[in-house]
Amino acid sequence: MTAATNLSGGRDDHLRGAIDRLKSHFGDRLTTAVAVRDQHGRDVSWHLPHPPDAVVFPETAEEVSRIVAICHTFDIPVIPFGTGTSCEGHVAALQGGVCVDLSRLDRILAVQPDDMTATVEAGVTRKRLNAELRDTGLFFPVDPGADASLGGMASTRASGTNAMRYGTMKDNVISLGVVLPNGDRIRTASHARKSAAGYDLTRLWVGSEGTLGIVTDVTVKLHPIPDHVVAVSASFSTLEQAVGFVLVATRLTDTLARIELLDELQVEAVNRYSKLALPVEPTLFIELHGSRGAVDAALPLVEEEAHAAGASRFETAVSAEARSRLWQARHDIWWANLALRPGASALPTDSCVPVSRLVEAILAAKADVSELGLVAPICGHVGDGNFHLCVLFDPADPDERHRVEVLSKRLASRAIALNGTSTGEHGIGHGKMAALVAEHGQAVRVMAAIKRAIDPHNIMNPGKIFTLAEAPPFS
Repeated sequence: MTAATNLSGGRDDHLRGAIDRLKSHFGDRLTTAVAVRDQHGRDVSWHLPHPPDAVVFPETAEEVSRIVAICHTFDIPVIPFGTGTSCEGHVAALQGGVCVDLSRLDRILAVQPDDMTATVEAGVTRKRLNAELRDTGLFFPVDPGADASLGGMASTRASGTNAMRYGTMKDNVISLGVVLPNGDRIRTASHARKSAAGYDLTRLWVGSEGTLGIVTDVTVKLHPIPDHVVAVSASFSTLEQAVGFVLVATRLTDTLARIELLDELQVEAVNRYSKLALPVEPTLFIELHGSRGAVDAALPLVEEEAHAAGASRFETAVSAEARSRLWQARHDIWWANLALRPGASALPTDSCVPVSRLVEAILAAKADVSELGLVAPICGHVGDGNFHLCVLFDPADPDERHRVEVLSKRLASRAIALNGTSTGEHGIGHGKMAALVAEHGQAVRVMAAIKRAIDPHNIMNPGKIFTLAEAPPFS
């Protein structure tokens, strides 16, 4: 496909035809305004923005289908957009094209308490869904921090602090409504909790990052709100002690729901931003879920083993207000880190290793940061082996930018060498395509074969996950 030319650089016939056709259907719900295009060409990552040529705001799945069909006819790229909170340049319009903003697909279509499921349109955010569920005794547990849309979360295979107990989007999506690259609509599965009928199309689209079609609605699993919840913050003298305790804690009790790591620099940032007074030491935020009896029985055991592992402090938060304050501070880490170096850009890294290799991976990452002379607090969902560095740097400084790139490559390479993955939850986008090839090798050609079969014109979010030129067809 010939890359579409941005409006600012002159129109080609295909692009003009597609935009004119879309304008006739959507009127002022299609815009080519520079400010709106710029907003839709960037996410929270450090990657350079690439604005689309136009942004359109559909209100129904049928309208999404019409948009994609028109773009397919004119061979124009289509880039789905949720809330723009992805981290690897997922929404960048690398070849121009039409951005489809799904925020107006915002209806909660059905809540089935007896089935413990909910079906929502792609633009519904996780916080809104949980607000709707408040009186049902159920909740949706996947919490990537940002108030992301459910469609975007499915597309990027998001997870977050609760993944250790409740799983990621891969584990919590039952069925999807999808618009294919030619505009056709399909449903990937029924609402049954299990099926042996055909290929697992739901799992194919979960994590496909908009490269195989557009998710228009999501049916998700719901979970009972725990009878009793206790949060803990525990400080340790060394990072090795804190991470080492994770290996112990994950085998102590099945009430363990969350274990989050903050290194000492991360604690300093959280204290400043969220007005906490935690000791500036490596710290774990822990949460236990279950019946009151189970949690009360587990808590003394966790405390005893934490002290045995070197914890200098072990404090509980039982009230909803105290727990909310602790976890809000954790979710505000992005803003806390930006405040450490005002005016700096931030690279939120992401890798995941088997829990048994976590100490090795995190200590090596810490050493890399020191060697490269960078500022990078460490945090992570360490209960399932996933950790992050938030690297603060000046992208206008070529030397500092080079050091950041070296660090990012080292993190991905080391995770792969430890039998882990270059990304546990942020995805590939266009920022980690080289790491995907290093991780999967020839399997990338299988992915490319699927892409060619479903999207032969390569109009769906082109240039993400892999490039077809680098993954030649099987002979």
